[in-house]
Order: sequence, then structure tokens, then C-alpha cells
Amino acid sequence: MAALDQKSPNVLLQNLCCKITGKSEAEVAHQFQYAVRVIGSNYAPTIERDEFLVSEKIKKELLKQRREADAALFSELHRKLQTQGVLKHRWSILYLLLSLCEDSRKPSNRVPVCSYGALLAQALPRDVHSTPFYYARPQSLPLSYPERSATAHNSSIATSGIGSMGVFSINGPGPTPPSLLTGPGPQAVGESMRGSRLAWTLPISSSPSGAAAAPRPPTGPSSSPASKLPQRQRRDGDGSAEIGEDALVRDILYVFQGIDGKFIKMCSPENCYKIDSKVPLCKSLRDTSSRLAELGWLHNKIRKYTDSHSLDRAFGLVGQSFCAALHQELKEYYRLLSVLHAQLQVEEDQGVNMSVESSLTLRRLLVWTYDPKVRLKTLAALVDYCQGRKGGELASAVHAYGKTGDPHMRALIQHILGLVSHPILNFLYRWIYDGELEDTYHEFFVASDPTVKTDRLWHDKYSLRKSMIPSFITMDQARKVLLIGKSINFLHQVCHDRTPPGKIMPASKSTDSPKDAAELFTDLEGAFQSKIDAAYFETSKYLLDVLNKNYQLLEHLQAMRRYLLLGQGDFIRHLMDLLKPELVRAATTLYQHNLTGILETAVRATNAQFDSPEILKRLDVRLLEVSPGDTGWDVFSLDYHVEGPIATVFTRECMSHYLRVFNFLWRAKRMEYILTDIWKGQMCNAKLLKSMPELSGVLHQCHVLASEMVHFIHQMQYYITFEVLECSWDELWNKVQQAQDLDHIIAAHDVFLDTIISRCLLDVNNRSLLNQLRAVFDQIIEFQNAQDTLYRSALEELQLRIQFEDKKRQREEMGEWGVTAEQEAEENRRVQEFKDTIPKMCSQLRLLTHFYQGIVQEFLRLLMTDESLQFLSFRLDFNEHYKARDPRLRPSLGATRGRRSSNI
Repeated sequence: MAALDQKSPNVLLQNLCCKITGKSEAEVAHQFQYAVRVIGSNYAPTIERDEFLVSEKIKKELLKQRREADAALFSELHRKLQTQGVLKHRWSILYLLLSLCEDSRKPSNRVPVCSYGALLAQALPRDVHSTPFYYARPQSLPLSYPERSATAHNSSIATSGIGSMGVFSINGPGPTPPSLLTGPGPQAVGESMRGSRLAWTLPISSSPSGAAAAPRPPTGPSSSPASKLPQRQRRDGDGSAEIGEDALVRDILYVFQGIDGKFIKMCSPENCYKIDSKVPLCKSLRDTSSRLAELGWLHNKIRKYTDSHSLDRAFGLVGQSFCAALHQELKEYYRLLSVLHAQLQVEEDQGVNMSVESSLTLRRLLVWTYDPKVRLKTLAALVDYCQGRKGGELASAVHAYGKTGDPHMRALIQHILGLVSHPILNFLYRWIYDGELEDTYHEFFVASDPTVKTDRLWHDKYSLRKSMIPSFITMDQARKVLLIGKSINFLHQVCHDRTPPGKIMPASKSTDSPKDAAELFTDLEGAFQSKIDAAYFETSKYLLDVLNKNYQLLEHLQAMRRYLLLGQGDFIRHLMDLLKPELVRAATTLYQHNLTGILETAVRATNAQFDSPEILKRLDVRLLEVSPGDTGWDVFSLDYHVEGPIATVFTRECMSHYLRVFNFLWRAKRMEYILTDIWKGQMCNAKLLKSMPELSGVLHQCHVLASEMVHFIHQMQYYITFEVLECSWDELWNKVQQAQDLDHIIAAHDVFLDTIISRCLLDVNNRSLLNQLRAVFDQIIEFQNAQDTLYRSALEELQLRIQFEDKKRQREEMGEWGVTAEQEAEENRRVQEFKDTIPKMCSQLRLLTHFYQGIVQEFLRLLMTDESLQFLSFRLDFNEHYKARDPRLRPSLGATRGRRSSNI
């Protein structure tokens, strides 16, 4: 224990006091207490704590002394010291070494040991050690702002402009001024010792060289033996007494607090402090007073802003933090006023013993208030700029004001920004780690709409308030922050996943102080970005895993492709075969349960039966709205039921898009089905109708028109199936596999549907093309009806002719005449009537062909106006069959040259 006591800092300090003064431990009690207060005080010089700079200065000093080997050795030792954790305050040790080096080279700046001994040997009043360190403001000053905490006070001292006037030299503290050690009484000295760091700037420092120091009002009568001068007045030309400077000083101290003085008062119309023109005062004092009064005007502007918003709950946490930061800066300002007022009180108490050279003057006030005035100007401009702003918008305004080249102002704004951004960081941590959003006053950049139902949570409940996004947070970071909290809430409320957020990702501890917030937001591309990225990737990955494993998102996406986009070919073909007898009937005679039974039959008879039961139970039949004259083909549609979390991807808008695409594909598939039946009919009836040569022309015409239609539908089907569906599906699947969050999947799915609708001519821009295509489909149906009528009548005529020949042969076999003249005439008349209908059939087919080719030519012409569809136009008219018939399809010479030049 004895060894530990010997090593304690208090024992060492007491031994040092005994060594310097040459007295015993009992006799140096006062000096020891004074030394403890000096060491524990916050009065430190404003020095940038940069270890690298101090080490470089030490090496330069060694090089100046031509000690290159020592400089190299020091560099190596310093490098090794940095790699070890032996010393926590390396800068302090290096700075001490540098100070000792400079003191040894500059003896004039050192205070000899005897001086320290004399200094410590002086008796200090008891109340100096018994009073607290903070300054007790005089009763005449109405200062009611709360004191800042010790930590905040230390941080503000480092950046305060007032602190730049400290008396400590760069090499350490000089001797304590005598005015601090002796005075008219313990009370005056006690008040001086209880002052803030500005109290140290006011006394006159006694330099050994005797050079004149910066003017500082004394705090004791020992500074000058001069007697107190009478009131400084003089007579103008008219004999009126001019106001003394000491009266103006007292008025100025009141104006500094925003209180009207006896001569200097607030002029409301001009919004400034003015001295009445009737007051007898010289121009120089009047101008100096006006310059000093600006400090009070700046104080009033800041104070008015804080008073108007401090009690406003709607101003929010960020606004209250901003007001608290302004209060802290005003407290530093009030410290200066306290010291100045104490000095003025000391002058009045000293009376005739006060020297004019040491008293408070307007010019000295100009010097001492220069830095505070700069700070208050910055704060007043900041207050003006922040008017009407709150939340993240207020933080953006403060951040924008920190873009200055003045390091002191930048440090001031950085300190305020740390306080202002602290609530925002708390909001952000609770959102990304717990999914909680308690933004009562709408300050955070993530907004929530409580009226939105659960099924629209992902799309509509949470959004970004772009005006509240701080300027130091990028839009990409804000989007990730929104997605993180939205994913957590989606998991809990929609997926009913009860996994705690702490198990999804490792939660980081929230910020403890505004300093942490400032440091985090100043490193946006480092620590802050890493926190956001870690939470974003972990949460998004977990959400996608839940959707894919528990809710089979990818399987449902493939089911949409197979059934609603006709990707399951065998199932679609068999379903059409089964539905044909039902769908040719009027739409009003259909019953959904009958169609549902047919659907289940088609599923069991094809490869669709091997799909998951979860998918097959969602497949259903849907009947569209019936219009007059509609058949079953016009109103039939497949449907796919979605609910729960997958409904977030397959929204109602998406399902309506699927329904539109299915109807289009179903109609195109029906055209292919019709043309297949037409071709079958032609192949089956070709041999039967060879005995009727009069039909050869019309049958040939049917073959030619059917071939044109088959070519057109086959090319359209190829374009839709391969160039649209397959290519778009491949892009979608690749994006889904690489998606980092649910928004990427939703966006890729929306792009997929938009591409299909656009390239299938279902959007608004291609309405004319779609109308032409539907007209082509209508002509195919008309052709089917015309050919069926032709074959029906031809087969009836063929059957009658066969029956007539059979009867004729039977009679001849019985030995009778095969036919009578009347029967032969009747037969010839009937045959002639049939032959007379053939030209009508031919004209009907020619008319149908003409309309069909005209529609196709118009369709091709419209395709040529769209660059993305020109290749389809080439495929439909690869042999220029339609181009030869329609000159409008031939490109002009200028267009041809333009295309050639572009290809070159």
C-alpha cells in the first residue's frame, strides 16, 4: 500500500510543491490545493491535438541541431510506439518533450523554479478552494440559462472563438498574475477565481521582458498605484457636458444582454440599437458604441428564435436539439458578460485606486468581443436560414452552413450538427434494427400511413419524405433505410414471421452522444455506409428466403408463365379440344362449374398433373363480362388466385395485365386452332370433291387464302412466343435470381409485364395495330365460316349425285331404264342450280381475300412506322408479296439512302 501511495498523482504533486517551496507538507496545504485546481482546470490553450505534427516538429528541431542520427532514432522509436498500446496519450508526452526542448533553447520564456516557488508561497484565500469551479453570475445580470454539462463545455471550449484569447503560451502556462493572488479582499479574488476561462484573459500578464501585453482590465488594486480619476467628461462648444466613456461601457454591457441602456436604446422601426442624436457624444465614441451594440442585436435575434421554439412541441426533437445547441453557445456568450460585469464591479469597488490604462474601455471591448461577435453572426445567419424548417430539413440547413473555409466556424457548425442530427440517428437506428417508427412530429425522412391495409403494406404504407432527407445522406442510402424497416414490418405483419430482429442481423448499439452522431455522419462512405449495407443485405436476404421457402414465390412465378401465358403447350391444346363444344355456344348459356370440371379433366390428362397441389388449387376458370352476340370463346379466361405475401408481387394491377395478355394469347391460339381445322378440312375433302371439277377454281382459291392466313398466324405466333415471351421471361428470371431485395423482384416483374403488353401491341400507343390485328382474326373466322358453308353445300351435292347414280345403277341391274326423261331433267336442273352458286362462292371468296389482304397491308404499313416492329414486318412479307400490291409499303429513295448511310 505504501508503494501505491507513493505512486499516486496527489502524493507526487504534494511532494513537488514541497520541493519547489522548500516547506513541509503541512505548510504547503494552500499551495497544494491551488496546484490541484490549476491542473484540474479546463483552461487549456487552443492547440490542435495532432500527434503527427508534434513528432514532425521534434524531428525538425533535431535536424536544426544537426542531430540526424537522433532524428532517425526518434522516428524509429515513435513508429514502434504507435504499434503498441503502452501509452494512451502519446500526443501529450510528445508535446511535453517539444515544450521542454523549446524552453531549453529559449530561457526568456521559462519561469525559473524560484518564480514558481514564490508564486506557490503566496497565501491564497480560503474561499478560493471552497467555492465551485463554475462562475456564480452577479445578481445584476438576468442570466437564466442552464449550465452546460462538463463534457459539452470542454468540447465547446476547444472550438470557441473566445478561447483564442487565453493567456497560456504555446509552451505552457505562465506565472499567475498578481492581480489574481492579491486584491482588496477575499470576495473580489473569489469572484475572479470563480470566473470562466475568460476571466483568465482579462488580467494583465506580467512578462519577464517587460513588453506591453494585450490590454486586460485588472482585478486588484496592486496592478497600478494610480489614484482613481474623476468622471471623464468634457465640454462641447455649446457648453453641454459630454457623456463619459465609462457610462457608455455600462450601457453597452446591458445592450449585450438585449436590455436597453440609459443612452443606447432599441429602435424598433429601424430594428437596431441607436444612441439618441440629442445625447452629447463625440462621433468616435458614437461609432464605436454602434459597432458594439451590434452584438446585442445579434443576441436578440438568436434569443428570440430560441424563446419562440423552445416551448413549441410541434418543432420536434431535432428542432429542440437545435435550440439546445444555440443555448449552449449563448451560455458561452453569457460567461463573457459575467466576467466583464465582474470587472466593471471591481473598478467601481476600487474607486480612486483604479488606473485609466487598466479600466474597461470601448476599444478594449471591441477587441475582447471580436471572436464572440463572429460566432454570433454565424449563429444569427444560421437562425435566419433555418426559419420555417424542422426535422431532416433543418439538419440539411445546418449541414449546408458548415461548408466554409474557416476552421473555427466549421468546428462550431459541426458541433451544432452533432446535436441536431442526434435525434435523426436515434430514429434511424430504431427503424433499421427494430422496424419501429415513432415520429410524432414528422421529422424523420421515412413516413408511415396508418390507414393503409396490410395487403398494401409494401407498396403504400411506407414512403420517403424527400424534403426531410438530410443533405448528408444520399438518396441511395435513404432508399436502403426505407427498405430495411419496411422489410422488418413486412416479415412481422404480412409473413407472420416471429423471428426477432436481433437474430436476423447483429444489432449495433445506438449512438450515445451527439459527438457519435457527428462522427458517424461525417464518415458517410465508411462507418455509416457499412452499417446501412450490413442491415440492408441481411434483412433483404432473410425476407427473400422466407418468400421462396415458405411461400414458393418462384414456383408461383413459373406457374403464371405456364398457365396464364400459355407456356404449358400440351395442357392448352388439350383444354381447347375439350372446351370447343362448350365455347362455340352463346356466352349466356355457359356455366362456370361445367368449365371448371373440364379444366380439372385437362389437368389430369396432361403433364400439368405433376405440378404442386398448392399451385393447381389456385388455377381456376373465369368468365368475363358478356356482351351481346358473344360466344364462349370471347368470355372464357383462366384465372390464378393469389393472396398473402405473394400478393405483394402479383398485385391486382399485375393480375389484370396477365388477364389482358392471356385473352390476347388465347385469341391468337384460337386462330391457330381454327386454321388447323381449315387445313384438315381441305386435306380430307380434296379427294372427295375431285369428281366435281367445277369446284376446282374455288377450292384452289380457298387453298391460297388459307396458306396466306397460316403464314401470317405462324409468323405472329413465332414473334409472340419467342421474341416476346421467351426473351422477356429469360431477362426476368435472371433479374429475379440476382435480386438483392423484394423491390428488385417487383420492379423486374413490372418491367416484364410492361414489355409483354407493349410488344404484344396491347398498350395505348399500339391501339391502331391491335385493331388491325383483331380485324385479321375476324377475317380468319369469316373465312372458316365461308369454307364450312362451301364444303357443306358441296358435300350435300356430292351425296345427291352419288344417290342418283346408285338408283340409276340399281334399276339397270333390274333390267329397267336407269332414269326417265323427267328424272334426268330434274337432275340436270338441280346440278345446274348448284353450278350457278359457284360464281357466288367465288365472288365471296374474292371479296374476303380482298378485305383480308387490305387489312394485312395496312397492318404492315403501321408496322413500318415502329422501328422495333420492322423485323416483324419483314417476316410477314418476306417475299414482298404484299409490297408488290401496295406502293405505300415500298420505302422511298431518301429513306433507303438514310438507312444505308446509318448502316455505314
